[in-house]
Amino acid sequence: MSSPLPPDALAARLAEVYVALGPVYRRVSRIVEHDESVSGLSVGVRNVLDQLRRDGERTVPQLSRHQDLSRQFVQRMVHEARAAGLVQLVDNPAHRRSSLVRMTAAGQDAITAVIAREHELMGRVGGGLTADELAATLRVLHHMDEALIEIEAAARG
Repeated sequence: MSSPLPPDALAARLAEVYVALGPVYRRVSRIVEHDESVSGLSVGVRNVLDQLRRDGERTVPQLSRHQDLSRQFVQRMVHEARAAGLVQLVDNPAHRRSSLVRMTAAGQDAITAVIAREHELMGRVGGGLTADELAATLRVLHHMDEALIEIEAAARG
């Protein structure tokens, strides 16, 4: 078992992880977005549908906070999804002016197809990866995210 890295070495290695993540995420997103078998959903609409699938109906502000995206961008994605019949807006008993975004059956079908396609693509990853390696990867990414959230909060004062 190896020992923890000193802060400078840790920072350099985590920077490598960060640099590697962007292209992988964009490549998978592009493949799925242009895949006719999954309706060519935009990445933004895909993310809205996936969050609704996992968490149930939400308001646009809740969706934007969870995704760390601007409300305006999420609102555009919700309008795009609504125009495609993938979501509907329903009255929110907790807040008159902020409707709940609810996935439709067509939205459920679309996100199920996208996730199946993503899983099929990820199933092609080789390298003999182990469950422990993937758990370590997720642990590292979680720690990176938590640290960045704290940094952002401190910067906002």
